[in-house]
Amino acid sequence: MLPAVVKLCCGISYPHLRSLAGLQRTAVAVIGKELTHLQRWGRVQPHMSTHGGIKYNAPGPEDVKPLKEDQDFYTKGWKIEFTESEGEVICSKVVAGAGKVFRLEAVLEASVEELYDLLFVRVEEMHQWNPSIQQIKVLKHVGPETIITHEVSAETAGNCIGQRDFLSVRHSRKQKSSVYLGGAAIQLASFPPQAGFVRAEDGPTCIIIQALGDETGKSRFTWLLNMDVKGWLPKSIVNQALPRAQLDFTRHLRRRLTARATLG
Repeated sequence: MLPAVVKLCCGISYPHLRSLAGLQRTAVAVIGKELTHLQRWGRVQPHMSTHGGIKYNAPGPEDVKPLKEDQDFYTKGWKIEFTESEGEVICSKVVAGAGKVFRLEAVLEASVEELYDLLFVRVEEMHQWNPSIQQIKVLKHVGPETIITHEVSAETAGNCIGQRDFLSVRHSRKQKSSVYLGGAAIQLASFPPQAGFVRAEDGPTCIIIQALGDETGKSRFTWLLNMDVKGWLPKSIVNQALPRAQLDFTRHLRRRLTARATLG
């Protein structure tokens, strides 16, 4: 579990993500902040990063001082919701100002690059292997690592939440043998809520993909989900449906990876 990314996905609000202006700066700053927190735990090395003319420094060794209150926030209070036969574990935690956050952890038979390709580079093809998605369209590239997407969920049997659409900013960041895929809902005057859909809001949310040591071709997959589905659904129903949706997504992803390996 990468503790710093929890802070991004467990209730820190970034209101300036709600508009397109300054979007690239915001996305880079958010990921930069998380790398700073990670370094405090000895997970990454000091460096300077430049993206779109924006520079930020990770702290030096003198700043690497883990705080007990940070450790307690990141590690305590998680409750196990589900444990599946294929190894998926879903935990949850209630965070002030954010509601319930769900954390899925699994090991997948795929490399970090394969998962990055499927989940970010080829995000518009996701409906081909995930029947819970009707469509994902990239509306704008805000830089090589930042995109604006519009997603429509499918009308599937057993979906108690119902069909929703999402307008989101997605940002990717590669760091050594890991990839971070962050996202959050935005609002664009040029793309208002669509007739016939309830517009739900993601986030902030994040997927962390880490290479599994010496086990070539395997990755640890961690997904932190925080979502406001909108509408009039009781929280009890939403809190049952969201972790189930995570499990369904992971199951469809496993099938896609198996099919990809078979086809070569």
